[in-house]
Amino acid sequence: MRYFPISISLLVSLLVSVSLIAPASNLKAQSFSITRNYSKSEVRIPMRDGKTLHATIYAPRDTSKKYPIMINRTPYSVQPYGPNRYPRRVGPSEFLEQSGFIFVRQDVRGRWNSEGNFDNMRPNVDDESKIDESSDTYDTIDWLLKNIANHNGRVGMWGISYPGFYTAAALPNHHPALVAASPQAPISDFYFDDFHHHGAYLLSYFIATSTFGYQHNSPQKSLWYRSVRPTSRDAWNYYLNMIPVADAYGQYGENNFFWQQLVDHPNYDEFWQSRTILPHLKNIKSNVMTVGGWFDAEDLYGPLNIYRSIEKQNPNAFNTLVMGPWSHGDWSSTKSQAVVGNVAFGNNLSDFYQRQIEGPYFLHFLKDIGEKPKYEALMYDTGAKKWHAFSKWPPAAATPTNLNLSKNKSIEISTELPSAEPSSLQFVSDPNNPVPYRARKDIGFGFTPRAYMSDDQRFASARSDVLTFQTEPLQQPVTLVGDILAKLKISTTGTDADWIVKLIDVYPQDYGNTNRSPTGANLNGYQQMVRSEVMRGRFRNSYSNPEPFSPGQSDIVNVPLQDVFHTFRPGHRIMIHIQSTWFPLIDRNPQTFVPNIFKAQRQDYQAATHTVFLGSDEGSKIEVKQIQLK
Repeated sequence: MRYFPISISLLVSLLVSVSLIAPASNLKAQSFSITRNYSKSEVRIPMRDGKTLHATIYAPRDTSKKYPIMINRTPYSVQPYGPNRYPRRVGPSEFLEQSGFIFVRQDVRGRWNSEGNFDNMRPNVDDESKIDESSDTYDTIDWLLKNIANHNGRVGMWGISYPGFYTAAALPNHHPALVAASPQAPISDFYFDDFHHHGAYLLSYFIATSTFGYQHNSPQKSLWYRSVRPTSRDAWNYYLNMIPVADAYGQYGENNFFWQQLVDHPNYDEFWQSRTILPHLKNIKSNVMTVGGWFDAEDLYGPLNIYRSIEKQNPNAFNTLVMGPWSHGDWSSTKSQAVVGNVAFGNNLSDFYQRQIEGPYFLHFLKDIGEKPKYEALMYDTGAKKWHAFSKWPPAAATPTNLNLSKNKSIEISTELPSAEPSSLQFVSDPNNPVPYRARKDIGFGFTPRAYMSDDQRFASARSDVLTFQTEPLQQPVTLVGDILAKLKISTTGTDADWIVKLIDVYPQDYGNTNRSPTGANLNGYQQMVRSEVMRGRFRNSYSNPEPFSPGQSDIVNVPLQDVFHTFRPGHRIMIHIQSTWFPLIDRNPQTFVPNIFKAQRQDYQAATHTVFLGSDEGSKIEVKQIQLK
């Protein structure tokens, strides 16, 4: 296998010419509008168990030709309701709306104007007599094919975030008419995306929890649940005083079933295991294009692992992965500049994606326009700021490499194991004085976190409870691709601890003045976070069966970091952080082993001294993959 470096202009020729995929003449861009070009109808679609789901159908007013059907299923409402009320957008992009499709938007079971009970990440079942998201999608497609006019018999699906999960969940036992699916920023497993990361609860999602925890008594066209309203504007102290975390239940009111599920299932038990879609992605005949953003704070695990699972379990399927320099769902925006926090990645990248990647994918498989994409993975290098196409991800040409950590806090980039003598470094971690996940002045309340994924880490490097390692300024570019595994040999004076590892790109001190950043931030010496992850130490051997640490006894903690594609340029440095708190992104580990951290009491939160062992064959190191790009 080999990689195919491509520029935007060359990528156009790899895909399909813009002239081949221009909008139909009756949908001219200058006069186009949803109300002018699409009619709207609202229907109730019966499911196999007798429940009905609301769907809104937007069909081209030009009925002289047949169109494919494009479905988006959502728990967030297909508002506005009413035959004469139109949303700003009905498809994944204005480009596809102008290309002519029948767009169907559906409230999923138990949400908004659909009947039934809602179940977060409803388990997939193989019994056709029972319902799941796959069966609801199958029944929806079957009804649409039988009851709407002017379709060409082909169906596509797309969705971002939770709707991305519903797109992926449609694939097991999917309807034969479903020939093109695009899960985008999809949730794949709630224990590793969104609300948990390797056993740690994302406290930063606390406010979002209310969105998913209330049943409605009957179909609703207006909001039926209440949101949490923090009693303070000081997010830091608001979360710091939330002890025990389980008692925060009172802020949701009664009957918030999702919060209770989070509290009752702190381990990766059957409740969570049954909700992962990954093992069910088998026997897929549909074509699949999974999309994600390298700086997606919500759903980075999902797209990478859905792609991998489909690839492994369906070797003959058309299965491709697209990863760009975006935050959550930003590829669907109309913004001219791709920006994450203080870092800009280029102009018109979302428009490029919509017109040159997503558009040709759906037009080829649903309308026979243009050619099939020729790449397996279309990936954006977030350091060199270039697109590359690969025939495999991670690329077969990548070389396993170690970032060996030394007592002098240096990093050796080597294909060999550490050569230094055994040594160690210590730091004191105090859950009552935790490391912020971003500079304190930038911490506030929000539905979910976003910008921290590219934040400057100098505030953390200055702390004594963060171990900081870095290379000398690089003489040659170093490109890391694929997954990363931090293999830590540690000990602690406590009985529990979290382990956070961050990969950071350190800019030169003379990088440039403030106009190099879209926010005016000074990028001289900027320490840009490239990737980060947490492992809750109690789950180091099993996510299902937590174990305490034995104080003073050495142990191994592996911290899997999600994939990267990042070139560290000459003059830059590679930096690694190791720490044990990351607040209030994740809940605090009391560092005293308790059966359920949600229920930990104030006296359980104790400072502990952590030791990280370095050097020799068994010392801590970061396993990466390196590739030479032309």
